[in-house]
Amino acid sequence: MTVRKYLILLAVTIFGSSGDVCLARGMRDFGAVTTSNWRQLLTVLLDPWVVVGICLLILFFCSYLTALSWADLTYVLPATALSYVLMALLAKIFLHENVTLEHWLGVGLITVGVGFVATGPSLTVPAREKSESVATRVAPQKSTRSEV
Repeated sequence: MTVRKYLILLAVTIFGSSGDVCLARGMRDFGAVTTSNWRQLLTVLLDPWVVVGICLLILFFCSYLTALSWADLTYVLPATALSYVLMALLAKIFLHENVTLEHWLGVGLITVGVGFVATGPSLTVPAREKSESVATRVAPQKSTRSEV
């Protein structure tokens, strides 16, 4: 995998985590959505934290689409699961959330799982291409010289 592809996966991780944390911060300012205030929910789009969160999540979506253009979903999604580590750190630091030991152990398990997935291929070779490559290896090679 190239450096560019690692940078795309890093962008997916950073933009997704940061965007979610910004949205959470903005919704704390708004408060709980209830039947009495659901009509004012659109006003939350004026909150700067929500606006920044939406912009970051748009960047996340663009980088996620880029990653999916060159790798399988079953590779991209687990590879970007490192965002759980970053999200827990950002929530603890910026939102002052209580992240328990059990939570960190769960995040650690996810990270170990990502390690297993990252060792596999990033792109499944379509069955048609597999059969064509096998056929070219098995078929006798024609000589380019004319026989005398």
